[in-house]
Amino acid sequence: MSNDEHIYQQILKAIVEHQLPPGARLPEDRLSEAFGVSRTGVRKVLQRLALEHFVIIEKNKGAHVNRPSEAEASEVLDSRILIEPQLIPALLNHWDLTQSKRFRSMAKEEKQAEAANQLAKSIQLTARFHYELANVSGNQVLARFIEQLCYRSSLILAAYGTRGSVGCECGDHTQLLDLLDEKKSDQAQDWMRHHLQHIKSSLILDSTTDDNIDFQQLFTH
Repeated sequence: MSNDEHIYQQILKAIVEHQLPPGARLPEDRLSEAFGVSRTGVRKVLQRLALEHFVIIEKNKGAHVNRPSEAEASEVLDSRILIEPQLIPALLNHWDLTQSKRFRSMAKEEKQAEAANQLAKSIQLTARFHYELANVSGNQVLARFIEQLCYRSSLILAAYGTRGSVGCECGDHTQLLDLLDEKKSDQAQDWMRHHLQHIKSSLILDSTTDDNIDFQQLFTH
């Protein structure tokens, strides 16, 4: 793992695990000191996190953890509830044993992360499962849109989700894969809709911010 990737994963993990809450400032100088790298290196990582909507960078103000509003959280999940089930019939046109094996491997990885209480990894893996599934539909326009919605959902889950938001409480992805293998389109659409609605209902909207974060203690091991 490269140094940039290590820093990216550490900051992302801190955001997802609420050690860096929504709205928390991310000063380049303090982060570079904590990680023992240049401010340029930190800036690259913050820019990557900004592209994924986890961080906001404002001119002359620096970076801070994005704080999605209650309305944004609802709109993002409602959009996914509307679109993702509708892609199931097109997806089934491309579904085969190879796809099934690939997604079952992803689902297994999700379960392992959940069992190890790796919340940041769980959120990343569940997002990947959904946008990779959308890709199978063959509709690249909608697939790219869903990928962006999944990134934004990851931030929302990081800010307002619970462990139940990405765990089996919202439904095991292997249940969906069983339905796809059996070509049960209507049931698969219902499962996806229920799954996403459960994720939405699991959110706990909270705007707590702590500006007195000790980055040295947080990131120095």
